[in-house]
Amino acid sequence: MTLEKPAAETAQHSPSITLDGVVKRFGDNTVLHGVDLQIHPGEFIALVGPSGAGKSTLLRLLNGSHSPTEGHVQVLGREPARCSRRELRRLRTEIGFVFQQFGLVGRLTALENVLMGALGSLSMPRYGITTYPKRLRERAVENLERVGLVDQRFQRCDTLSGGQQQRVAIARMLMQDARLVLADEPVASLDPAASISVLETLKKLSAEDGFTVVCSLHQVDLALEVSDRIVAVRDGQFILDKPTHTTDEPEIRAIYQAHRGA
Repeated sequence: MTLEKPAAETAQHSPSITLDGVVKRFGDNTVLHGVDLQIHPGEFIALVGPSGAGKSTLLRLLNGSHSPTEGHVQVLGREPARCSRRELRRLRTEIGFVFQQFGLVGRLTALENVLMGALGSLSMPRYGITTYPKRLRERAVENLERVGLVDQRFQRCDTLSGGQQQRVAIARMLMQDARLVLADEPVASLDPAASISVLETLKKLSAEDGFTVVCSLHQVDLALEVSDRIVAVRDGQFILDKPTHTTDEPEIRAIYQAHRGA
């Protein structure tokens, strides 16, 4: 007699992301060429490759901003391209985003910005900290503590350093209870010390909460430092997909050198 696995257990072992023969064209320009990929729950993926290689397009396919020209993209058990608007909105509540430019409201405090991450779970807009339920205010403080900024919770975000602002953005993302986090060049505008601090924070939270991370990076040393797996893209194709511990820096840098020499 074969016992069926509980739905929750099956979901835990199913891929977070599956790309099957994905092609993406914009007019006559083919940006992705028949790519295949599987990413499993809890993995921290560093997506590397030259500018224009197709990394940002891939992230937009994952959040449903673009649809594949050919092939299938499945995210958290659903195909964004086949979702209704309502279904896509629901899917996006499970996907967190970390952007290069932070996306914070500078005149608001760190705490207010973090609370905005919970707006998707509320039926009406909120204005000011006290208009949010107490349980959410407490969670927002806890999430700021998790990123090391609880003492700055009442400080305007435009007075924080770049690294601090990005950690506020990560705390805001935590309010979603996301199962997947897409990070598009999250440390491109930060100095080296702030960059490693931000990425180590994201890695630690991923390990603690079990969410999957796909992080687009240009900094090879940082990709090797924080990721579980390196996926390299060049000219719209995946040319390397290896566990990080089996990958070395010259192997990745050769991808950029080959691109410059093309």
